[in-house]
Formats: sequence, structure tokens, C-alpha cells
Amino acid sequence: MTTESERTTTRADPPGATRRAVGRGVAGRLSWGLADQAVSSMTNFMVGAFVARSLGVTAFGVFSLAWLTYGLVLNVARGLATDPLMVRYSGVPDTVWRAAAARSSGTALVIGSSLGAVCLLVGLGLGGRIGPAFVCLGAALPALLLQDSRRFAFFAAGAGRKAFTNDLVQGVALVPAMVVAARVNTVAAFLLAWGAAAATAAGYGFLQSGIRPRVTAARGWLREQRDLGSRYLAENVSLSGAGQLRAYGLGAIAGVGAVGTVRGAELLLGPFLALLMGLSLVTVAEAARVLRQAPHRLGGFCLRLGGGQAAAALLWGGALLLMPDRIGVLVLGDVWHSSKELIVPATLGVAGAGLGSGAAAGLRALAAARRSLRCQLFASACYLGGGLGGAALAGTAGSAWGVATATACGSAVWWLQLRAALREHHRNPVPEVPEVPEVRTP
Repeated sequence: MTTESERTTTRADPPGATRRAVGRGVAGRLSWGLADQAVSSMTNFMVGAFVARSLGVTAFGVFSLAWLTYGLVLNVARGLATDPLMVRYSGVPDTVWRAAAARSSGTALVIGSSLGAVCLLVGLGLGGRIGPAFVCLGAALPALLLQDSRRFAFFAAGAGRKAFTNDLVQGVALVPAMVVAARVNTVAAFLLAWGAAAATAAGYGFLQSGIRPRVTAARGWLREQRDLGSRYLAENVSLSGAGQLRAYGLGAIAGVGAVGTVRGAELLLGPFLALLMGLSLVTVAEAARVLRQAPHRLGGFCLRLGGGQAAAALLWGGALLLMPDRIGVLVLGDVWHSSKELIVPATLGVAGAGLGSGAAAGLRALAAARRSLRCQLFASACYLGGGLGGAALAGTAGSAWGVATATACGSAVWWLQLRAALREHHRNPVPEVPEVPEVRTP
């Protein structure tokens, strides 16, 4: 699917006019991506802050364990279903995109339903404080993953406005759902409210596109995309798995309250964490377009992307350090007093991750799955070792500083691998877009 600025640019246009038209198209797509991420981050922040204020540090720690589990499942779905969609079907003809989007979203729904059932069974077995939270997370996962796949599909098509609207619908639906959950005032109730809002947005996504998820095509999609999907799965799971193990390890070393403290600091940096989590919604698709149109500009594009995110994270962290305590308490309640001590290392960690994400987008666009997998495995090992080693030496603060150091090391490896991949690209052509059978949708 081509954007308006690309359709109106012809070979007869002067070179300067062509560059301006392409630049406007890039700026427009990135602007909608930033707007969408702003809505997404505010939605995630609203859920986390509401739970922190309502339930306190210990219950917020339980919620954080469920949240991290969601992140792990989300990255499984992205690696198998939507990351290959972004790499291979960004900027393709509409009929090809629609067929691929139907199969990709169907795969995401199957993964959400399957792993949701696992979470439900685990929750029933655990019982206590954590069990009900995992039961309700399992019920919410199919809707959460389906809604996320809609966002990926819209960005692959260059239709960022629709992704933004879809997330806005979820944010609006979340308000009354959270009000109802507050009356019950349990972690389980807030998780169900979150899932109900995602289900509303996923349904609206069908009205926007007319594309139904083809769950029967999930096996075929996995088979066709296995060359990328298997590596992206390992890459994404290593990332989320390291975060999950760090949380469990930190809870074992310093208590569940420490998990809530770290999550509180992450919430303060929420806009940038959400931007990194949803990086491929915009940047991978855009990097793929840059690769097709002007391969020699990909390195500079990735550097500007990563550097801009790192600089923005540092500015945001600086603003947080100047924030009065009364505002912090208003946002996070009692969680603020312990979380504010982690602002500096958390900011440095997010800045390092932002810098590395620019190189990661370039490797994804190049379909250099083998290189990106090596980078992610190294970065995840550093993250887990730094987080748990720091916790053993200096508790919660030590864990935060360990993660910040590990993130800087991981970022350096991402950029070294991108440099090697760009050199290699000069000797290898860009893979053609695979054919996908057309799907008739109402």
C-alpha cells in the first residue's frame, strides 16, 4: 500500500521535489507513529498508576509480575506473527497487505488464546495473591494480542492514522472500565478492565479495515515465515524472558515490594519504555522503505532514530529529577518515595536502549535475523546478569545500576552488528516480497 505522497511523486518530478515529497511522507508516518505511541504509553501509564495508587506496593508488585508475563507473551506473538509482517509487507500493494494482515492477526489470536489458557491453568494452580491475577491475565490475552496485531498491520500499510485512532478507542474505553474495577479494588479486576478495553479496540479495528483474523491460516503463516519468525521469536523471548527472570530473582532477593519499586520507576519513564516496546510499529516499516528507496541512507536514518530517542529519554529523566515530591505522590502514591531513588539509573538504561533500538531497526529492515538474534541474546544475558548481580550486591538500587550498565554494553554490540550488516548488504540483493494468496473480506 502506497501513501499519498508516494503516489503523487512521478519520475517526471524534479529531484528536489521528489526528495521533498518523500520527506513529507516519512515525516507524516513518523508523526502518526509518535502520536500513536503517546496514546499507547498514556494508556499503559494510566493502568499502572491507577493500580499503584489504589493497591499499594505489595499488590502493585503482583500486578507487575502479571504485566511482565504479558510482555513475554506479547513478544512471542510479535516474533511469530507481526514482526515478519512488518519486514516483508510494509509498503506492498493493498491486496497483498490485506491477505498478509488477515493471516498475521489470526496467528496472533491463536497465540493469545493458547498461552492465555496456560496462564489460566497456572493461576488456578498457584492460588494465593498471585493466582487470581494470572487467571484474569489469561482471559485478557487474546484481546490484547489481537489489538496489538491491528496496530502492526496499519503501520505496515503506512496507515498510522488508523493505528492512532484504534489506540485512542482503547484509551477511552479504559476509563469506565477502570472506574468499575476500582469498586472491586483488586489486581484481578484491573486486569479484566484492561482486557475489556483491548477487546473494544480490537473490534473497532475490524470496522476500520474489514479484515477478519484468519485463525485457520496460522499454521501456514508460521510455516512460510519460519526463516524470520523462529529467530525473531528467540530474540523477543530472550528479551522478555530476561526481564521476567530479573523480576522473579529480584523478588526472591529483595522481596516483592522491590519489584513494585522498579516498576514504579519504569512508569515514570513510561513514554519512552512504551516507545521502545512498540518500536517496530513505526521504525522497522520506515527503515524497510528507506532500504528499498535509498539503501545508502539507512545507516544515517538509524543513527538519527537511535540518537533522538536517547536524547529524549535523558531530557525526560532530567525533568523527573526536578519534579516536586507532591506531584510524585499524586501520581504513584506511596510507591513514589522508593521509586524516585531509581530515576537516574533507570533513565540511563532507557537512553542506552533507545540508542541501540536505532541499530535494531536497521537489522530488522535488512532481514539480518541471524545477526539481530546474536545481539539480543548477548544483550539479554547482560541484562539478566547485571540486574541480578546488582541486586545481590546492593539490593534494588544495585539492580537498577546493573541494568543501566548492561544496556550500554548491549547497545554497542547492536551498532557493531549493523555496521557489518550494511557492508554485507552491498553484496546481497534485497529479498523480494513473498506472494500471499488474496483473501476476500467483507
